[in-house]
Amino acid sequence: MGLLKPLGSEVSLTIEAPVREVWSLVSDVTRIGEFSPETFEAKWTKGSTGPEVGATFAGHVKRNGVGPTYWSPCRVTRCVEDEVFEFAVGTEKVTVNNWGYRLEAQGQRTVVTEYFRMEPSLPTRLYWLVLGRLRGRTNEKGMRTTLERMKKVLES
Repeated sequence: MGLLKPLGSEVSLTIEAPVREVWSLVSDVTRIGEFSPETFEAKWTKGSTGPEVGATFAGHVKRNGVGPTYWSPCRVTRCVEDEVFEFAVGTEKVTVNNWGYRLEAQGQRTVVTEYFRMEPSLPTRLYWLVLGRLRGRTNEKGMRTTLERMKKVLES
């Protein structure tokens, strides 16, 4: 049964800011270092300059804030202005996981949901079976921290 569980989770937060402002922030990967506890910088790559399906960027990561740093290649997979920004982490041939933001306008407020999901393969399902609960909690804490930091900036 453990192999069939969802390979991801999500966290939502209401931000007192219009969806346009929230969109501008979540889709600007060059600002992620201001908010994420693990990805402390990112840059557009391979000629990409902004959010659109197929655009590429690299995130500079320090997992759990400890250990060595590394660059993760990413590719935008969904990009609907004011609604969803999603990207795949991995190479062009192998996606490890997906991260994204869903936005729901509520007048001058926005409900923003950050989510991640692992790609369903035997190795990721085994990884999730063994470490999923721990990794899921770590990711949920990181997503909540990211959204709270974004909220602070957007509401100030």
